[in-house]
Amino acid sequence: MTDQALDSINKQIIEHLQRDGRMSYATLAKTIGLSEAAVRQRVQRLLDHGLMQIVAVTDPLTLGFARQAMVGIKVIGDMRRVADEIAAIPEVDYVVICAGGYDMLAELVCTDDEHLLELLNDKIRAIEGVSATETFMYLKLAKQTYAWGTR
Repeated sequence: MTDQALDSINKQIIEHLQRDGRMSYATLAKTIGLSEAAVRQRVQRLLDHGLMQIVAVTDPLTLGFARQAMVGIKVIGDMRRVADEIAAIPEVDYVVICAGGYDMLAELVCTDDEHLLELLNDKIRAIEGVSATETFMYLKLAKQTYAWGTR
């Protein structure tokens, strides 16, 4: 699916599902002015081509993850390889290669301080090429949104 295939109808579908990912195909069809079958097919194509995902966003604290942290990571060598290895750690839910003071950032969800220490010491810092880390503990998540719309 190309950028051209992301027409105004597909953009409307994405924007509505960003606001309410549980919106039924019937409701979506009425809102947009298409048949339910047409909406179902369009949503499936958007999913199949990786243009969107429909997921449940949870609050880690309610699931037993009492610690969240962002880790700034400095790397010597191949940043892509290091990013792939960090991304493979189950407790890591976000990895981005970036410019600035760190080569990448990784968000961790942990059950407690001992779990965080294990992740930092035994997993992240043990990866070849990781030269330094700095951990930023989350005190309060003030905003998290996925409804930024489309262009």
